[in-house]
Amino acid sequence: MKPEGLRPVRITGLGKFFPRRKLTNADLEKMVDTSDEWITTRTGIKERYITGPDEPTSSLAIPAARQALANAGMAPEQVDLIIVATVTPDMFFPATACLVQAALGARRAACFDLEAACPQFIYACAVGSQFIATGTYDCVLVIAADTLSKIVNWEDRNTCVLFGDGAGAAVLQPGPEGRGFLSFVLGSDGAGAELLNLPAGGSRCPASHESVANHLHTIHMNGLEVFKFAVRAMPEAALESLSRAGLTAADIDLLIPHQANLRIIEAARRRLGLPKSKVFVNIEKYGNFSGATCPVALAEAVDQGLLQDGSVVVLSTFGAGLTWAACTIRW
Repeated sequence: MKPEGLRPVRITGLGKFFPRRKLTNADLEKMVDTSDEWITTRTGIKERYITGPDEPTSSLAIPAARQALANAGMAPEQVDLIIVATVTPDMFFPATACLVQAALGARRAACFDLEAACPQFIYACAVGSQFIATGTYDCVLVIAADTLSKIVNWEDRNTCVLFGDGAGAAVLQPGPEGRGFLSFVLGSDGAGAELLNLPAGGSRCPASHESVANHLHTIHMNGLEVFKFAVRAMPEAALESLSRAGLTAADIDLLIPHQANLRIIEAARRRLGLPKSKVFVNIEKYGNFSGATCPVALAEAVDQGLLQDGSVVVLSTFGAGLTWAACTIRW
């Protein structure tokens, strides 16, 4: 429940953007020992978008942000804070959010990056919402953007088929009572950090000839253990978020799960007792592009008219860390 004196926070604009190049399962068949049937059966993915060498993460974040601002009817000069949620920043510093700010012309906005792997959009919305709820800021721009293709080992068929690139953005502003974000759930279990990580490039294992030769700058994943974690964490987070909002799974009008694997999504759907019509799925078009899957799916659900005034929508996700997050929104 919202404490007394805090302002309600809602999403007033959404945006999305993908790079030019599309990589299909047929393309992957020519690159690694895999097949369209193998990928589709195990993941539900048919294609994904891939950046080129001239397309950093900011090149996706900026147009997604512009679309969200236009959708909200807000000018860049009205933005108070920009949060970019990413695991693939343009560089270690400055923050990618600063590069986005300069490109947008959002001169009065404070900026920082946030990294929480695939749940990072919900993490960023939770953080951004606090500034609005307390009256510190009136307009927060949250962008989730990643270029996972740049950190994938293209010789590892177990991981390279899963990931793509893309960006989703949301404008957060004060809203009417009873609308907007009703609750957030954020969680982590660092004991599972080794199950999904990128070992090198930080202070623990700085870049070297050896680290590059051993593919330590690419995604490493224990797929079975991550799968077992995900099928438990995603529905549990959704149920906790609903409970904090005083609701149950029966109140859900639309579930927007992290688009990582169709089998994980189906397991969550069954656990929550939802019909397929109440679960948004677009994984076949994009694959897993980290924290941006939820805002992009939300934007597409809105575009398709799946959310009406007062609809209850739940976002739920999981990722490296291990981390998980969910939020309940009354549209």
